[in-house]
Amino acid sequence: MKKFKILIICFFLLQTLKAQEFQAKITVNASRVNTTIDRRIFTTLQNQLSNFFNNRKWTNDVYKANEKIDCNIVLNIENILEPNVYKAQLLIQSARPVMSSTYQAALFNFQDIDVAFKYIEYQPIEFNENRVAGSDASISNLPAIFAFYANMILGLHYDSFSPKGGEKYFLKAMNIVNNAPEGKNITGWRVFDGLRNRYWLGENLSNTRNNILHSVVYDFYRNGYDYMVADEKQAINSFLKSLQQLKTFNQEFPNSMFVQFFMQNKMQEMINIFKRGTSTEKSSAIELLSNLDPANAGKYNEGLQ
Repeated sequence: MKKFKILIICFFLLQTLKAQEFQAKITVNASRVNTTIDRRIFTTLQNQLSNFFNNRKWTNDVYKANEKIDCNIVLNIENILEPNVYKAQLLIQSARPVMSSTYQAALFNFQDIDVAFKYIEYQPIEFNENRVAGSDASISNLPAIFAFYANMILGLHYDSFSPKGGEKYFLKAMNIVNNAPEGKNITGWRVFDGLRNRYWLGENLSNTRNNILHSVVYDFYRNGYDYMVADEKQAINSFLKSLQQLKTFNQEFPNSMFVQFFMQNKMQEMINIFKRGTSTEKSSAIELLSNLDPANAGKYNEGLQ
């Protein structure tokens, strides 16, 4: 009987492990900081952040091991603002599997330069979505930032599989923004903190005025990438449709953060895809891509002529 109970417990533990959504590699890099502080503290922080991000249950869905979302997150600590308070940048990347292939399409790629936090070795990394800002804002800021990006990645992931599938995660992310910690050195959460920050990323994807953005994501990934093997012609048409929708949005709302965010590091990938198209499709792609990503217009022309 005792062995049976142990087996039952092991079974449920395995089910719980399978249920987690993320398979994230999290790195804390403090090489830029000249300090006499024991470097072990940063290894401890790295382990705690990994446990927080990968072992927390973020959705009500059950993920199999092969369904977990691949992420790469690097916390680059730049300097020490005061004892136990650090200034850092956060690089967040995630990918999505493409159906009928082994390819992973980049889904989320962003560098957050507004990260400041207080950390004392072994202090708990905790987050309560019903009470985002803890009693010490500088301590609660880092978990809030990681929770924000977890929900943004989930939102885009679900959007890429079903129309507006990620809506509730974008709303959760915006709830974090609206209740974010406030205090000395804490930035990136407010409308006046800049044009490319957590506030604007959350606002762009949670505002119902911008519903076309969810269609952009769905057409690009589900009707584009996922059909590259089965029906390349349909896939290319879906990519063009998605880019046209994004252009329409950009014309209506110039300089919105999402356009730059979406086009980040997609240049070579877009060239490789549209090289397979007809001359008409290549011409349409050059026009759309140059409009959305003017910094790389010359490369699109050169690569698709």
